[in-house]
Parts: sequence; structure tokens; C-alpha cells
Amino acid sequence: MTGEALLQAYFSTPGNWDEMVQDGGFRPEYRHVAETLRHLQIESLHQKDKLASDLFMNQGITFTVYSDNAGIERIFPFDIIPRIIKAAEWDHIEAGIRQRLKALNLFLKDIYSDQQILKDQVVPSELIASCPQYTREVHGIKVAHDIFVHIAGIDLIRGADGQFYVLEDNLRTPSGVSYMLENREVTKRLFPDLLSANKVRMVSNYPLLLHQNLISLATRQIAQPVVVILTPGIFNSAYYEHTFLARQMGIPLVEGRDLMVDNHKVYMKTTQGLQQVDVIYRRIDDEFLDPLVFRADSALGVPGLMSAYRKGNVVLVNAVGNGVADDKAIYAYVPAMIKYYLNEEAILPNVPTYHMHEKDAFHHVFENISSMVLKRTNQSGGYGMLMGHKAEQEEIEDFRQQVTEDPRNFIAQPIIRLSTVPCFLDGGFKSRHVDLRPFALCGPDGIQIVPGGLTRVALKEGSLVVNSSQGGGSKDTWIVDN
Repeated sequence: MTGEALLQAYFSTPGNWDEMVQDGGFRPEYRHVAETLRHLQIESLHQKDKLASDLFMNQGITFTVYSDNAGIERIFPFDIIPRIIKAAEWDHIEAGIRQRLKALNLFLKDIYSDQQILKDQVVPSELIASCPQYTREVHGIKVAHDIFVHIAGIDLIRGADGQFYVLEDNLRTPSGVSYMLENREVTKRLFPDLLSANKVRMVSNYPLLLHQNLISLATRQIAQPVVVILTPGIFNSAYYEHTFLARQMGIPLVEGRDLMVDNHKVYMKTTQGLQQVDVIYRRIDDEFLDPLVFRADSALGVPGLMSAYRKGNVVLVNAVGNGVADDKAIYAYVPAMIKYYLNEEAILPNVPTYHMHEKDAFHHVFENISSMVLKRTNQSGGYGMLMGHKAEQEEIEDFRQQVTEDPRNFIAQPIIRLSTVPCFLDGGFKSRHVDLRPFALCGPDGIQIVPGGLTRVALKEGSLVVNSSQGGGSKDTWIVDN
């Protein structure tokens, strides 16, 4: 049997936006791939699927699920059929992300200095005051080049109307870029001719762009600034990515114990002695960075690091305190920020969002809970959510009680049917829901966005939760000039 029979049997749920098929035919951007799949034997598809798994296993491309009692590393599930986006759509996405990051960066600068946006009542002051990620310790610190967001992962979804929406902003320590890069390398092995035939835009230069961006942030006027990646260590769920990026950029991967602060300057301990560090790409959350300022019990950070940061002797990537802009309650105000700071309308719309501390919103959400998703404002990874259309009454009542006790900690959004793509599962092509996390680099020379990003797939049938910790996988993402 060939892929022809599998393509004919491919079924997309009515009402969903399927990215491969439209009105019984293939969308133009998928025709080359569909033609290739049509002529492949099913045995060949199985072989490619196994080869992909073997490559991921051999490369050690893993993640850790902390909720698993075993605490083991798992191979990141990968689907062999690429997700394809047209260049015109990508240009729209790029413009929207650039606009959004400009506004968010201005918001962070403002919120840690004059707070004019609060004085003008564009964003409610009480939301900032009650935000656990608002870091008062960095108020007044002047960051290098006035850039707070250096590396961003903006989560997008495509709705049933075919339009892209921003689901979430990740401005602290966004992860997943290593999977984007490894997905492309595996796809090159599986379908070497398809990439060039489809004129797929390149993503492999991301480590080079990232390295150049990090070097450009250094404030010392020297020929070769010292840049390091600060990792919490081998037990972190994204440790594979930390090692991958350090290796790709050719820079040291350090833990807190490898660094020290003297006279408000950060030094790395080496076999040749102490070496001053200019830029730290930190993969450690704010509260663990400096035990003298934040959590005194943290052994992950560097005592005195914040004093060097405050003096401007080291650049931290991303800036400390960015979590206030990640807060899902603040997310709802980003279109207003864009209008306030840039005098523009948002290019990429938000998903409609209800603040649960508002009585009318509270009643509306629970009266329509079967079409709503409830989210905690400061959790990620698919945790702390209630999907109303699948929840039991007991779960709903439990969440109602939690929201009643702490309404600031929850928002609600209508459930949006994420677009679907074909996946090779159980010997056939099955439609599964996806999102997209493009990665952006912000530096003194502007904003660069890698053409593609990480497509995450909800591998469970009917699931809308794409997170790897919740059973999700990923795909290679192609931006094609067609």
C-alpha cells in the first residue's frame, strides 16, 4: 500500500482549519509534499518514522517531566510530516511579532521607571501591584541599550477562521529553539530533496544570530566580550537545550558555582584564573539568581550578581523582572500597550480574555463554562488549566471555589479550535491540533525572527493541549516562498 490510500483516507474535522486540505483538495503550499507522500510505500513511512526516533535517541534530544514520579528524561516526540506556512502569512506574523515586542519592551522600561502607563490608567495599577512576577528590586535599574527582551518565544494559534492569534508571550527564559533546529536536521535526513524543491527558508543560522546578538549587548569596549550560558544544572527539564546552544555557539556552559562577583564585576573561574564575564544568557528564574537579593536558600545563582547588574557591569539575558509582562492577566492589555506606545493597532490579535476578578466576567464564564478554558495567570506547561468542554462537574466546582478565593490568579478565554495538520500515527495520516512558537532576537540593531519556529502538536486525539509535558510532540516548520 502507498501513501495515496492514506491521503485519501485523511479526515479533517468539519469546522476546523486544516493546514493541508481545503475543499477536498490540497492547499498549494502542501502539493509538493502531498505528491511525495502519495508515492511512498507505507513501509517506507514506517522506516522514516523509526529513523527519526533513532536520531532523536542517539542525539539525546530529551525533556524531563517533573510530574512523573520516575522523574525520567523522555525522547521528544517528533512527527515526520512538516507543517507548512506560506511566505505571505509569515510576513504578516513577522510584522505582528516585531510590533508586539517593541511595545512590550517599552512597557517593561516604563513599568520599572516612571510607570506612566499606570498614571494614564491604560493598565490597572492593582494588576501590577498584585503580580507576583513584578520585581521591585530592579526598579530604576538602567539596562544596557534599553533592551529588556532579548530572546522571545511568542505562542501563536490559528483559529477556525484561518487567522493567527497570540496565545501567550514568553519573555523570561523561553525554551524549545533547540527542538526547532534538531527537527530541521532530522527532516533533512528524511526528505533531503523536498527542502530545496520547496524553497524552504533556513533556520540553521539561529545559533550564529544569537551569538552575534549576545556579543552586541556587551558594554565593555573590547574586541571579544565574554559570553556564557548559566544553567541550573543537569536536572533542569531544558538542560539538553542549554548544552546544545553552548556547543553550537562555542561558549562556556556554567553553573552558579563557576561564577563569582568581586568589586561589582562577575568573573568566571577557569584553569587560567579569573576571567571577567560581560553577558550572561541565564536559564535560571529570577528568584534563584542571587541569594543575597532573592531566595537566600538558592544554590543555583551567584551571590552579588544583582550588584554587578545594577552597576551595569554585566548584561543579563533576558532582563530581570520580565515576568510581569508574561502574566496572563497583563497579556489582555498588550493591544492597548501597542496603541499607547506606538499609536498603532495590533497586527496580531489576542484571544479574547476575561479577568475573573470582574463580577460580570466571573458569571459569564461559569454560565458558559463548556466553551471556556480557565487558566492560572502565572503557570505554564499546560498546568493549572481547566478545559470546560471536557471537565467533570466536580472539577468545575473545585475551580469555581479556587477562583472565588483568589480571582486575581485566574483568567478565562473562549476555547479556540486550533488548526489541524496531518501526522503519521498508528500507520495512517491523522489530523491533530497544533500551535506555533516563533523565536525572536532583539538587539541594538533591531529585531530578528527565525523563519519558522517550533510547531507543537497535541498528539492525543481531540486534545488542544500541545505541551510536551502533557503528551505533545513537535514538527518541522517550513516557511515556503510560493
